[in-house]
Amino acid sequence: MSSYKNASKSRQKTHKERSQPQDRAHLGFLQKKKDYKARAEDYQKKQNTLKVLKRKALNRNPDEFYFNMVKTQKVDGVHKLKETTEPKFTETQLKMMESQDLRYVNFKRTTEHRKIEKLKSTLHLIDAEDKPKNKHTIFVDSEKEVKEFDPAKYFDTHPALLSRSYNRPTWKMLKEKEFFSQIDDDTVEQLGEERQKRYKELTKRIEREKQLKIIGEKMETKKHLMDRKAKKEKLADETKESAAQYVWAYKRKK
Repeated sequence: MSSYKNASKSRQKTHKERSQPQDRAHLGFLQKKKDYKARAEDYQKKQNTLKVLKRKALNRNPDEFYFNMVKTQKVDGVHKLKETTEPKFTETQLKMMESQDLRYVNFKRTTEHRKIEKLKSTLHLIDAEDKPKNKHTIFVDSEKEVKEFDPAKYFDTHPALLSRSYNRPTWKMLKEKEFFSQIDDDTVEQLGEERQKRYKELTKRIEREKQLKIIGEKMETKKHLMDRKAKKEKLADETKESAAQYVWAYKRKK
């Protein structure tokens, strides 16, 4: 009898749920039974979770100690985490220390140092903004000469060019037309922009080499600290700008 029922069911027409009628298409997608079932199961799961959490909260001992008691403070009726101390590593340092080894860091630092030296040799830091200003002292014989002293006349140049510490043309050179025949304003402006671009690159590379040096020192210290048996004394804590300072006891090598 049961086999007959199963056979009759297999020949039945597959039931299909209707789609959204055309006149109700503006209301959006028509929810099917499978959609309702998934939504209902998710809702029941969340309700059960809330019941368990409420039960735990009611059964918890109010005098029980937990670490958030000392890690949080109440601000305007809301518990907030206390401000932590200043981190010992920057984000860039942590990423580099986790992904690269000491040998690679030293290699990159050496590469940056060579590029810095190459840039310095070409720029010479003639007109760098952070370069200390030089003083040109001129001695005279009397106070009258001090009052009547004219720097433009002394250097034989235009007053607008006195602030320049290099390539300061004299009046004779300015009067000669051949002096400016090979250089136009566009070329001078282009050369100035290129020089400023190189100064910015030099500043960035110096900062990058500094960060690589700090990372290398921290990794080197961490490597030495792996020897637990070695006697050592800590002199300074680790900061963003420097590694921790230790003094190791002298150990005689055989």
